[in-house]
Amino acid sequence: MSALPRHVLNTGWILVLPFLVLVVALFLGPIVNILWLSVSEPTPGLGNYAKLFTSDSLGRIIGTTVRICVISTAISVALGYSIAYAMVHAADASRNKMLGLLLMSFWISVLVRTFSWLMLLGRNGVVNNGLEALGIISQPISFMRNELGVLIGMVHYMVPYAVLPILASMQSIDGRVVQASRSLGATGAQTFWRVYLPLTRAGIVAASLLVFIINLGFYVVPAVLGGGKVLMVAEYISVQVLVTLQWGTAAMLAALMLFGVLALLFLMSRFMKLSTVFGGGKA
Repeated sequence: MSALPRHVLNTGWILVLPFLVLVVALFLGPIVNILWLSVSEPTPGLGNYAKLFTSDSLGRIIGTTVRICVISTAISVALGYSIAYAMVHAADASRNKMLGLLLMSFWISVLVRTFSWLMLLGRNGVVNNGLEALGIISQPISFMRNELGVLIGMVHYMVPYAVLPILASMQSIDGRVVQASRSLGATGAQTFWRVYLPLTRAGIVAASLLVFIINLGFYVVPAVLGGGKVLMVAEYISVQVLVTLQWGTAAMLAALMLFGVLALLFLMSRFMKLSTVFGGGKA
């Protein structure tokens, strides 16, 4: 296929350029404004960033956020790996149905899911009433207004995000590699741990970083299921902006999250390059 004439390419760029400038301005403008507020409100300087080392409340909130994100990511990836493994080894018809159900979950609002968990896990909810009816518990379990409820809601929302990268990684594996391992005398467990699992390492890392990054910005689930008892960074930013009007502190935390996400994306890109170099891209 011959290359397009230069004047056609130039015309295309002229048509696209106004929209590109608009997108860049709308994207970079708010980011620059946030970075400026973080060092200018209420007084110029790095006082807002110094709070990271002097404020006990900020330390607790950041620690809570990291802890919940790590636990939620680990559980979500473990469940996602199991689901993806089942999908890969299922018949085509069953796999298509499972994939359809998985994709349908993306169409359900996080707000709807969260309030559904309120109905299920409340003191008079379906779960507690069912456990009491079976005689397993004598009094309702407190699922709400604590980290347990927040974790349940976050894991439920994040499992589909973990499944897709792992599923793509598993589908790229050449089945002959697994067959060769079994033909050489390896047991099923040995084949899985020494052959199959390492070949899906890139998918596991991609899923882990994707889930962790999304978890960092969770607002609805901690706000509703945490009931104000479990405060994460996103909700704390909202409080600083809408209630206490500490815009500098809110901007500093937003900038901190931005830099954290960019660092994680950089690590993911580096890992993907290394996995390709050392044979991870050739299953």
